[in-house]
Amino acid sequence: MIEIRWHGRGGQGAKTAALLLADVAFETGRYVQGFPEYGPERMGAPITAYNRIDEDPIRVHSNIYDPNFVVVIDDTLIEPAKVAKGVKSGGAILINSKKSREEIHARLGGYKGNFFVIDAEKISVATIGKNFPNIPMLSALVKIAGIMDEAEFVSGIEASFHHKFATKPEVIAGNMAAVKLTLQEVNA
Repeated sequence: MIEIRWHGRGGQGAKTAALLLADVAFETGRYVQGFPEYGPERMGAPITAYNRIDEDPIRVHSNIYDPNFVVVIDDTLIEPAKVAKGVKSGGAILINSKKSREEIHARLGGYKGNFFVIDAEKISVATIGKNFPNIPMLSALVKIAGIMDEAEFVSGIEASFHHKFATKPEVIAGNMAAVKLTLQEVNA
């Protein structure tokens, strides 16, 4: 089973990314969970979302305390959310930031495992025209974690976008460009 914990702020799309990942993984025949955890719903408030993905039925129904992967959509949450806490050996942390690897590593509280710094804002602005970092971070996660074949992911996420954005088809092309650019740029 792959367990993923997402950290972001309300309005940045952590919940949406977790639910999209669950949708795409489900369509490939896997068992999935995708769910958020937050307090008072307001823009900018810290939120956590979770995914479980497995080939077998998932019988656990709780938050994820020891994830394989952690995705941090807002680097201001690194210290307050203690994002490195519980990351399993062999796992990794993906952080959206313009800061250097050295700057980020210094903020991870002695974390010794793998971590990746992705400038999701840059990718998002280049492809969508606005700062929506969740889709680049989702794409980076799929590539780095090897959750599924890239072609399978691209096909599945496009189908999910057509469903999710049925009333706003103009946003599909930019989001698909963000997916493809991220998959090209991220080195797993």
